[in-house]
Amino acid sequence: MSFTFEQGLFQFDFTDHHAILGVSLDAEFGEIRKRYMRVARRLHPDTCSFESETDKEFANQLLSKLVSPAYNKFSKEGDRAELFVVLKNIGNTVSQQRSQIKLTTDAAQKIAKAGDYKNLYQEALKELSDREYESLEKTLDIIGEISELNLAYLLRKSGSGVVKSPPPPKPPVNQEEPRAIKPPTKNPLVEQACNRAQTLISNKNYAKAISELKGALKFEQNDSLSHALLGFCYFQQKQGTMAKIEVKKALSLNPQEPKALEVKKLLEQAAAGNKRPNKLKDKKETKSDKGGGLFGGIFGGKKK
Repeated sequence: MSFTFEQGLFQFDFTDHHAILGVSLDAEFGEIRKRYMRVARRLHPDTCSFESETDKEFANQLLSKLVSPAYNKFSKEGDRAELFVVLKNIGNTVSQQRSQIKLTTDAAQKIAKAGDYKNLYQEALKELSDREYESLEKTLDIIGEISELNLAYLLRKSGSGVVKSPPPPKPPVNQEEPRAIKPPTKNPLVEQACNRAQTLISNKNYAKAISELKGALKFEQNDSLSHALLGFCYFQQKQGTMAKIEVKKALSLNPQEPKALEVKKLLEQAAAGNKRPNKLKDKKETKSDKGGGLFGGIFGGKKK
């Protein structure tokens, strides 16, 4: 599994190890080591508190492919010195290109404009780093946000002055983006999660199945089968709106997804059933009344 980031310092073909660990660009090695030990305990298979196997596997991937490599860059003095040289060069580059730099988050824009940008940077960084590895579904987004803070801070620190964020680009007129249809995923971790979910569904353990499927979507958010199975679980839990959303998503990704078509048919049948004429409903209620109503149907009515 590979992780891709496009925000902040990552856009300069640079791996922002500070953002991955959630530490300041000015952090000393002792602080970096302390932070790494805390994150490693959170993500390591032997000490993590995540319940689903999917979450545990995702946490392990984050640790082995992002967090530990980032820490290794700081643990060797030579690599650490090289890293700060690269950061200094990036600072010079962005200082020259400051009119082209885009900052998309409110916190980064405030750092770019505020007078007391150093304290603002530390406060915003702490708020994000505290949440960085708490909810795994938000981890990658938060790493990107921290890297954008680092970019804004580097711009100010390099002496480039206040940076104005350019307005967002206008969408093209009368031009629709083509809808990408992805085939069913072949990611083994996603397949395993879907298999576990289907076993849970067969045992009517829909809540646990939903947890597994949400975990699968962390690895591949455009997996049509995962969305279809989620739709089925929501349907069984009588959450029709959620079921429709998931089925619609599944069919937008794969119009021939069998499970999604099956759930769509179930939803249509349920909707048709709810629209039956009141006369039929009244007849059924009359029959029930003869047998003693609801409680008569359960307990067999009055004894003769």
